[in-house]
Amino acid sequence: MTVLSSAVPQAKEQIIYPDLPLAIYREIATHLMQVNGTQTHLIPQDSSTFDYKQSQIKALVVQYPGKFQRQIETILNFYASRYGAYQRLETSI
Repeated sequence: MTVLSSAVPQAKEQIIYPDLPLAIYREIATHLMQVNGTQTHLIPQDSSTFDYKQSQIKALVVQYPGKFQRQIETILNFYASRYGAYQRLETSI
């Protein structure tokens, strides 16, 4: 007997806004989690030297149902319009 999965395809990405403060990363993560089925995780900076201008966060990991990609992009672009461009790296699930 074959069981067909009804799971919605998931997308997982790392989002990096250079020089963005921790508080804004947290705000973005909270905003993204308002999209149904979205999970976020902040990756701390791993630099061995302190730089006041460097963000405390290395990246924001976002996992979301693929059908909500447009909503996710809208939120990310909203913050990009205020804080500058971001990098988007796909990661494996």
